[in-house]
Amino acid sequence: MATDRHAADDWAGFHGGFLGPGSMVPSIATVLAGISLLILSGCSGPYSTLDPASQSAREVAIIWWWMFAVSVQVLLGVVALWLYAMFRPQRHFSQPRAQRIQNQWVIWGGLVLPTVAIIPLLVFGLPVGHRMLPLPLEEGEPVTIQVTGHQWWWQVRYPQQGIELQDEMHLPAGVPVDIELTSADVIHSFWVPRLGRKLDAIPAYHHVLRLQADEPGVYYGQCAEFCGFGHAHMLITVHVHSLEDYNAWLEEVGDE
Repeated sequence: MATDRHAADDWAGFHGGFLGPGSMVPSIATVLAGISLLILSGCSGPYSTLDPASQSAREVAIIWWWMFAVSVQVLLGVVALWLYAMFRPQRHFSQPRAQRIQNQWVIWGGLVLPTVAIIPLLVFGLPVGHRMLPLPLEEGEPVTIQVTGHQWWWQVRYPQQGIELQDEMHLPAGVPVDIELTSADVIHSFWVPRLGRKLDAIPAYHHVLRLQADEPGVYYGQCAEFCGFGHAHMLITVHVHSLEDYNAWLEEVGDE
């Protein structure tokens, strides 16, 4: 009896400390609110995928927000189940029934729910990925730019104009651009977050990344694959011009 009384006192103390006046709940809520604000502060800026500046990047951002919304619901569901398991009255089941309940949780929580979550992602994600491919255009030809990754800089060539740049690129707005990627040494990854997906630059291989910026502006990219000591400084600046200004830039630089 004494043991039961002590256990009851401990449980009451836990409830009082966790949920009663002066409990930890307000402090936890404050910490979570602060963490949320820090996370939200990273949702914009020159390297944010959540501030898209092209159609493909916009579609990826939409999928990201949908995934985030579903993930929040899953998190809330898991927390609710955890709280229910912590504070519900204790119940006893026979071994066969307990095994049956456990199997149901495994089937529904481990198989059915993940399948239901993945199918919409595939339905919406596969067409988005297909539209990012360098497919033949209905009209005209894309601008072609050759980019080679080096430790730790980007070599940019305009083969038709004989122009070569380092760590900067100039694109026309509203025009498809095919970037032919390769590497001179190790594996790099070319990524301009606001303009679209990333793609690896691999020695002896040539991959094509299609970008199409919505409007003129300056966008920033970086190597997204660890490539050695200077990886953090392997940056690239992308200048997007109107078509007229882009053609004028080609003529000006090509004559130098």
